[in-house]
This record gives sequence, C-alpha cells and structure tokens, in this order.
Amino acid sequence: MATTHFLMIGGFLGAGKTTAIARLARHYTEQGLRVGIVTNDQAFGLVDTHSLRAKGFDVREVPGACFCCKFEELVETAAQLGAEHQPDILLTEPVGSCTDLVATVLRPLQYLFGDRYALGPLAVLCKPEHGQKILGGHSSGFSPQAAYIFLKQLEEADLLVLNKIDRLSVTQQDELLELLSTRFPSKRIFATSSVTGAGYPELIEALNNSPQSKDGTLELDYDTYTAGEAALGWLNASTKFTSSTNGWSMDTLAVALVHDFQKVLTDAHMEPGHVKVLASADSAMSIANWVASEEPVELSVAANLDVSSADVLINVRVHGNPDTLAKLVKQSLETVANQQQLDLQISNWQHFQPGAPEPVHRFATPTG
Repeated sequence: MATTHFLMIGGFLGAGKTTAIARLARHYTEQGLRVGIVTNDQAFGLVDTHSLRAKGFDVREVPGACFCCKFEELVETAAQLGAEHQPDILLTEPVGSCTDLVATVLRPLQYLFGDRYALGPLAVLCKPEHGQKILGGHSSGFSPQAAYIFLKQLEEADLLVLNKIDRLSVTQQDELLELLSTRFPSKRIFATSSVTGAGYPELIEALNNSPQSKDGTLELDYDTYTAGEAALGWLNASTKFTSSTNGWSMDTLAVALVHDFQKVLTDAHMEPGHVKVLASADSAMSIANWVASEEPVELSVAANLDVSSADVLINVRVHGNPDTLAKLVKQSLETVANQQQLDLQISNWQHFQPGAPEPVHRFATPTG
C-alpha cells in the first residue's frame, strides 16, 4: 500500500494557514499529485473549509474539538479522502489555539498508521502582528496564558515560518527574524508570503523532507494551556440577508459586517484572533477578514455580484468573554441589516470558550 505524505500546517489564529494551504495545494496539484485537505475547528461551520472547496480542492472538516481530542475522527476523515483515490499529499490545518501536536497527533499517527502515512515536518506559521508584540515583550491584547500557547506553537515547530512578509517593511521583517532566531536559535526559519509566493520554493523543499527526530516531548503546562484556551471567545454563526425590492452588493455587505465587528470589538477592548465573514449566492462568494487590532479590514475574495439574497457564514475568535462577544456580534448584524435595509435571519449560532484539551493519545517519546 502506497503511503500518503502527511503535512500539518499550524499557527495561531489569523496566521494565514488557510491561504498557505491553498498555495501549497495548488503547487502539488500542478505537479500532478493528488491532494486532500482536512480542516479543524472547535465549532461547526468553518469559513476556511468553504473557501478551500470553492478553489476546487477535496476538503473535509473535523469539527467540535482539536485534532488531538478528535484523533479517531481525524483518522477516519483522512481515510474517507482516500476511499476512491488515495491522496499523494494530505494537508491538515489544526485549530489556531492548539499546540502539543507532535505528541498528541503526529507521533500517534506514525505509531498506529505508519504504513499509511509518511510524516513531513511540522510547519508553524508565525503571525507577524502578534509575533512583534509577544516576542518583543510588549502587551499583545492577549492574556499571558494565551500568549503562552502562541510561544509553545513556535517552540514545537520543525519549520518556523514568518508569514505575511508582503505586509512588512524590510526593517520589520529583519527585526522579526532576529526576534525569532534569538528565541529559537536551533530552528529552521523561513520568511514567506502566501499571497505573492515569496519564500515558497525553499519552504516546499523543506516540507518534502522527513521531520527531525525529537528526544522527549514539548514541555507543556496543561493548566496554563487550558487557561489560555479559556480566555478566548469563540463564535460561529450561519445567517441569511435578503431584500425583496433591491439588488445589493455582496462584497459591500461582507466588508460592512467586518468593519462593524471591528468597531464594536475594539471599543470593548477585545483583541481579535481572527474575524472572517463569507457571503455566498449563485456559486459566487465574498470573503472579508480582520486578523489583528492594528490591521485593516480586507476583502480577500470579491464576488463583484449584486444579489437579492445571500447566505452569510461568520467566524469570530477574540480574547474575551463569549457571552459579551455574542451580544456584540448580534448588535452588529442588526446594525448592518438596518443600515443596508436588509432582512436578517439567523439559522445557526454557537458561542463558547474552548474547553480543556483532553488528548486521546500523548506519546512522550519518538515512536521509532
């Protein structure tokens, strides 16, 4: 039985994992390889899954908890991708607040299913906005426990990837690379842009190699890890905006929603992990994002389409109380609906703080 090259692309909320995976998937597909993708979220209804599927990729989702807590479901979902045509490459995107992936996902996978999967190195993307603050010792808008998760993600990486360099000046890029190399002197560090493709030839070459064998496991305080997760507010919602009289721009709606979320969350001093809105109609979609307090709202996918009705999927991750988050998001939805004279329906709504990580497996040493 041929083995599938298993790659995990980790990183904190808003680090650009989905865009990176899309670029990698395009590269491997152009090489004539079969590619499968598995996304992961604490809740149900992930913008990233829909956006990757819209690009034509074979994507499955493991919802409801991190890969480590849903290990059997990850294995089953990966097997479903290979039911008809086994992928040559399997790209996986863990939850952005998850760490300890080597001990709880990769080593168990190697030990239990090594005949099926050949593991590649764990690549972890560094989000520049939070890297500058947390690595620089400044206030990041996150609790020390949430910042602890960010640092532990970088610590366990085989490949440490400073992403989004297209948004950085040369000076900012050099400063961040210096902070990373000082903090993690033994790491292989890459500077990339998933938008322009800068740095990707070197990263892809490194991903083709086997991971370095690590003695022992990540030194991790699970109480601090749990507290860091619990400091985050999580919200997924499925909504519908309609108007019986006027055609309206789907792009304008997506951007207006994220702008209003930005306003109310900033006023409430809630640091964003990421805010994503996907509006869809007639096989077209608009996606707007906001990923850090100092960053502008971005329309990452434009539909250029006027519609009378659109389904709108909302994913919001912030540092803050989930009940407060839910109240603010509902307020924004109603505000934008009134401003644009649209009717609003909410069909699905989930808001919570992530629970304590409870890995199915945790292998403290390499499995050979």
